[in-house]
Amino acid sequence: MEPHPPTPTRTLILGGARSGKSAEAERLLAEAAAAFAADPGQPARAEAPPALYVATGGTRAGDAEWAERISAHRARRPAAWATAETTQVAGLLRAAEQPVLVDCLTLWLTDAMDRAGAWDEQTWRSGGSRALADRVEDLAGAWQSARVPVIAVSNEVGLGIVPQTAAVRRFRDEQGRLNQRIAAVSDRVVLMVAGIAVPVR
Repeated sequence: MEPHPPTPTRTLILGGARSGKSAEAERLLAEAAAAFAADPGQPARAEAPPALYVATGGTRAGDAEWAERISAHRARRPAAWATAETTQVAGLLRAAEQPVLVDCLTLWLTDAMDRAGAWDEQTWRSGGSRALADRVEDLAGAWQSARVPVIAVSNEVGLGIVPQTAAVRRFRDEQGRLNQRIAAVSDRVVLMVAGIAVPVR
């Protein structure tokens, strides 16, 4: 009898700034890549990188501090991992043949809200909110149907004070909705607190 491939594991890692989210996600990706490569149920892919790191942050012209952050993230990744710097995450999840880490969904959401015109009230009310919801559903569907282990990092931004502006409140609310949607189709949810991984599910 042919061996069956393992059930893909979908892991969502939440937390605040500097809570250790990315480091934990990278550790889990390394574990997933090693287990995936050793699984006899998986076809041999000698030319394929062992893991795919999807960085959604992009570049910010003239922002030296941001460039330093991106450089530090790049330096931590094993050279054998493939990297895709893009916000077109759903297509990559559907096509992936190796474990994937998406870091992070918060920056993905920022781009999605920009594309949906979320910061203009008229655009938002006349179709922008629907466009964003459709994009979130597309991402959730790709996440749920992934044939490989997938890990995503996202920020928990709703634990502080109520933002003063409508735009920031909208972002906070949409981030909470996105986190809920991805958590609903994840096998594991982890909350990072001071560098400690606290299992939620």
